[in-house]
Amino acid sequence: MNPVLAQRVEAGVIAALAVVVTVAAGYAWWWLLALFLLFDLSMLGYLRGPRVGALCYNLGHSYALPALLGAVAVVMAARDEPVTWLGVVAVAWVFHIAVDRALGYGLKTTRGFAHTHLGPIGPARRGDAR
Repeated sequence: MNPVLAQRVEAGVIAALAVVVTVAAGYAWWWLLALFLLFDLSMLGYLRGPRVGALCYNLGHSYALPALLGAVAVVMAARDEPVTWLGVVAVAWVFHIAVDRALGYGLKTTRGFAHTHLGPIGPARRGDAR
């Protein structure tokens, strides 16, 4: 299997698992959709140029930060001090990243928004990029 296709399929499975975790935890599935665009605020870094934009976007679209947030939620719950919204945000964040990756929107390079680790997107994919 092509490695890019494998990553996209894997991301689809992660997105589906995020839905299952959300519902199993007793939350409505629509929370995933309600919070979906929140994580794209990381694109605002592109207002400062492609290097800052890629850094901000990649921080917001890497699994590391939602994993850390989820770990904090688990530790708080283990201490009988649950902060349930942390877990919901962490799973919604993972869902967002997974859906993006499944659709082919990968981590960005400093060449611009259309150049990702999963290959070019938009005009760059068609060869129309300048």
